[in-house]
Amino acid sequence: QVQLVESGGGLVQAGGPLRLSCAAPGRILRNYRMGWLRQAPGKEREFVGTIIWNTGTTVYADTAKGLITISRDNDNNPVYLQMNSLKPEDTAVYYCAADSSPGVGGYDYWGQGTQVTVSS
Repeated sequence: QVQLVESGGGLVQAGGPLRLSCAAPGRILRNYRMGWLRQAPGKEREFVGTIIWNTGTTVYADTAKGLITISRDNDNNPVYLQMNSLKPEDTAVYYCAADSSPGVGGYDYWGQGTQVTVSS
């Protein structure tokens, strides 16, 4: 079992930046695919972006390209989601997820989520 803990959420003004972190205490994430997803009120959970830990390769949702950066430390934890030029429609609960078998299946582990609220 992998415990994922997100942090960094909060209230931010439109146009501002915010950086979220995802840590897995006591676990090595080197072989994982790490993803960020979000769920706004009344909407389905949607993909934000992902990173392959070993290679640092990232994939971003089309709507997020140019606005976000996902990165990770060189030595395991944590994974970061840097968001810039935030809009009120970015308000959502943001989740970190881990896939232990990249390319084989979906995410095996999920964090509890962190609330991001963007004020206009």
